[in-house]
Amino acid sequence: MLIESTLLSVLACIIPLLHLLGIVSAIEALYYSRSSQGAIAWGLFLVIFPYAGLPFYWILGRSKFKGYREQLARVVKHQQSGIEWYREQIGRHVVSVNETVPGGAETFSKIAGKSFLGGNHAELLIDGAATFESIFEAIDSAKAYLFVEFFIIKDDGLGVALQEKLLAAARRGVKVFVLYDEIGSHKLSARYRDELVSSGVCVSPFGTRRGIANFFQVNFRNHRKIVVVDGHVAFIGGLNVGDEYLGRDHRFGHWRDTHLKLIGPAALEAKALFVVDWVWATGDVPAVEAIEPRAAGDLPVLTIGSGPADERDTCLLFFLNCIASARSRVWIASPYFVPDDALLSALQLAALRGVDVRILLPAKRDHTLVWLASFFFVPAVTGYGVKVYRYTQGFMHQKAVVVDDSLSAIGTANFDNRSFRLNFEVMSLVAHRGFTTQVTSMLEADFAQASDVSHERFADYPLWKRVGSKFARLFGPVL
Repeated sequence: MLIESTLLSVLACIIPLLHLLGIVSAIEALYYSRSSQGAIAWGLFLVIFPYAGLPFYWILGRSKFKGYREQLARVVKHQQSGIEWYREQIGRHVVSVNETVPGGAETFSKIAGKSFLGGNHAELLIDGAATFESIFEAIDSAKAYLFVEFFIIKDDGLGVALQEKLLAAARRGVKVFVLYDEIGSHKLSARYRDELVSSGVCVSPFGTRRGIANFFQVNFRNHRKIVVVDGHVAFIGGLNVGDEYLGRDHRFGHWRDTHLKLIGPAALEAKALFVVDWVWATGDVPAVEAIEPRAAGDLPVLTIGSGPADERDTCLLFFLNCIASARSRVWIASPYFVPDDALLSALQLAALRGVDVRILLPAKRDHTLVWLASFFFVPAVTGYGVKVYRYTQGFMHQKAVVVDDSLSAIGTANFDNRSFRLNFEVMSLVAHRGFTTQVTSMLEADFAQASDVSHERFADYPLWKRVGSKFARLFGPVL
């Protein structure tokens, strides 16, 4: 009887407290939700059923990454000389691309908050073997420092090969910094990290929950893949570190992916992105030599870093501008296709005005919910003339965009809300006809190994796929 009485007393305190927290959280949702529909949905859920609503809202309802900019501001105020040097170096290589990209170049720069930098050389790296052969060769040539950042690092064959390269670099006096996402790399062993640290490599997870106020800040990811060698060479693209990215996983078979090697001033922008991520993760600025960038080619490159700490939805605006500025062609390759209403309308309008709009998706799935959700959205664009293809020769994971004949982008951003608003991403935008021709040829080869599913109608799907896709699209905001 005493136990029951005590339990009732505890519940009498907890239940009103939960409802009070639900009301407070509902008010916050009204202020900060991205849409009126989201505000109404969260508000009703939190007020009517706070017992389940509160944990969901605290984990999934936060729309902005807290503390990132504040941490950066605290650190950089003591780094004025370095910031001035960086701005001076960047200023020397700023170029105008208005003649090459007449429609949207200036807008892209405003979205990114930075300018196109000239004097670069870019090399397409198609699939894992070519990508990591080039990365490992660059690591072996490093003389001053290495910045290595991946969403996923695995302690497998490829992971060990990377570790050996980094250890060798550290032994010859190169300063090595390794950053990984703590969720994406949750299987990375402590032994792997300890072996790097014991040899002088600086290693850190990109933790999202710094401070008590951010205890529930777990729905954001650092999805960037960046390698910078001596501030002059940079690698950006879709490949993580794991054997499946070399096609060694029997479940996926051939892994189709694309990376980009940049030589020249654009590497300095990739370095800057790594530094700000490192500042968040550790509170320190990497102590490395300031190496002046030098011209290596004639390509203008705009490095677009985006993330949930941005004041605007940078990644979303990037894709919207790609579609809106296209006059003859916009091709998008992505493993996931979960657009919001704005992007759906943009794709539909582009097709209606005669633009060749193509979407390349994988036929195989790695995440069932995201894969299912795409079957809801595909018929919503194909009815307007958008062509949709599913790659059938393995799993397609690349993130590539072509706009008209002179603009192309390679990077880490998928065509889904997680990349638009919840992930830290990076895209390298190249304004050059010759390079865009290379990307176009690469995608044409991919289309040749894909099935055209533009004729598929939602009503023709089997019942399980129709029901599953409608259920999956409900999770679109967090996929």
